[in-house]
Amino acid sequence: THTCMHIFQTGTSEYSGTNNYIYVTLVGERGESERTVLDNPGLDFRRGAVDDYTVKSAADLGPLILVRLEKQKYWVEDNWFCLYVKVSVPGQRCSYTFPCYRWLVGDKVVVELREGTAKKISDDTLPLEISHRNAELQERQKIYRWLAWAPGIPKCIDAKSEADLPQDARFDNEKRSDFVGSLHYALLELSLKKLAIKFGKSWNDLDDFKRIFWKLRSPIAEYTMKHWKEDSFFGYQFLNGSNPRMITRCKELPSNFPVTGDMVQSSLIPTTTLKEELKKGNIFLVDHAIMDGIPANVIRDKTQHIAAPLCLLYEHPEKGLIPIAIQLDQKPDKDTPIFLPSDPPLAWLLAKMWVRHAEFQVFQLLSHLLRTHLVVEVICVSTLRQLPAVHPIYKLLTPHLRYTIEINCRGRTQLISPDGIFKRVRIVSLYYKSDSEVEQDSELQAWINDVAVEGLASELKTKEELITLLSVVIFTSTAQHAATNNGQFDWCAWVPNTPCTMRHPPPTDKDAVTMGMIMDTLPDISQSCVQMAITWHLVVSSFLQIPMGQYVEQYFTEPAALRVIDKFRKELKELEEQIIAQNEGLELQYLYLCPSRMENSITI
Repeated sequence: THTCMHIFQTGTSEYSGTNNYIYVTLVGERGESERTVLDNPGLDFRRGAVDDYTVKSAADLGPLILVRLEKQKYWVEDNWFCLYVKVSVPGQRCSYTFPCYRWLVGDKVVVELREGTAKKISDDTLPLEISHRNAELQERQKIYRWLAWAPGIPKCIDAKSEADLPQDARFDNEKRSDFVGSLHYALLELSLKKLAIKFGKSWNDLDDFKRIFWKLRSPIAEYTMKHWKEDSFFGYQFLNGSNPRMITRCKELPSNFPVTGDMVQSSLIPTTTLKEELKKGNIFLVDHAIMDGIPANVIRDKTQHIAAPLCLLYEHPEKGLIPIAIQLDQKPDKDTPIFLPSDPPLAWLLAKMWVRHAEFQVFQLLSHLLRTHLVVEVICVSTLRQLPAVHPIYKLLTPHLRYTIEINCRGRTQLISPDGIFKRVRIVSLYYKSDSEVEQDSELQAWINDVAVEGLASELKTKEELITLLSVVIFTSTAQHAATNNGQFDWCAWVPNTPCTMRHPPPTDKDAVTMGMIMDTLPDISQSCVQMAITWHLVVSSFLQIPMGQYVEQYFTEPAALRVIDKFRKELKELEEQIIAQNEGLELQYLYLCPSRMENSITI
């Protein structure tokens, strides 16, 4: 009789433990062990527990290939979250680690875990190894299906809501409670607390917005409240705000934006002209043409309004980047004036508000939703459908895809539904020694084909192409998302700075703009509260946040891979120190891309 020692680690989140029967079978190259019920004196498989058991086999099993876990109901169904299984075999110097990080859900459920060494399909030679890979993917492809949710955007997971997702794609209980609780807290604090809110009621004046700006605040949000009217701060946000991708250097004015030198001369230094500054590269353009023709939203039977503005900016040697001309429509005519800093102050202020409103729409729907959330969801679904858990790219990407499917499901049903409110990944070369190995990896090619069908890539033939693609995926799910998401509250909490909706059309007469018109155009009281609550909810730090480069689930087990990860963490620490040093002494610090402030995946 041969014996093996087993260590089982149960998850630490709520409800991870189970009182159901757990059985284990070891599968080696030479056979299988006895099917053994795991039962020690006292309670087994409690939350966070590490349990030791002995499993016997009639003969030497040889090198272990996989562990088979089975769960059967005892009185009532009780799910179990297993982190990993470790096996030590007397007489063998090595021990085996079988990563799990999965829920066992249901009665008589069977899960088979491969040993933790990452392997491409070409590394597996035994029929059992190949059949296990195929069976795992066939099962996943039944569970994770594609859905065309809306025309013109990438496909997503086939789920009507987060409740339809498999347990392994869901938030754990602490994350779910934290997510729901923070939004409820924000709405309560906003008063939804002491304000007698009437739907559709306007604020009386700009200072009234301070009534919801008291407890939910940040240093940058407070700075925004004090300086939002200043032209230099308006320009600053195009470079350091949540959407720094819109601004471009302007060498020639677009034909639909007929700004003349005389119009803007008073905004330039006296010794220069617009023509000269265009040649020097000191003129910049923000063009929201993508907004042109988009139908306006309807809120409580009242049509809202949007604009597709153009904004010309000048890099002033003393004042910094400042706006010098704004047109609120793509087609110039008598009812589309060009607004200038020399215009009546309220007219110029309202024109800037319209630009910031367009910024809100573009950064939320394109820079944030499409270019991070939806793009990464394509990678999530493709990874689950085409890469088995033993594949090195699955192990590399999975920590950066955690919770993304559920947060996107919640977004589709709760926020954007019709009625809803790095080039260097280092890991690749450990597993792909040549370009031909990339081309010959059938699972990897099926993965990129799944991605290609959704319109994000086309082919993958070399190591360099693979490294670039994986770098973009990890960058998008960490740094890119942090850059667009983490500053939302700072720039949007003071509602007049970045209004989420506009209730009246853009002005056509500069001299007719009054404070009453501005207040009737800006979001009403209830809309302002929702804007502030949601932007706070989307950026508030959570004790559950996993920073960039911190991997709580250890999918890689090989020493070489673990050394690469450790080196990566050290480089992130050095980068953080550099960022903090660069920001020292600045009144407005840009710290959104500090690795400790970036989440390891898109979870919000």
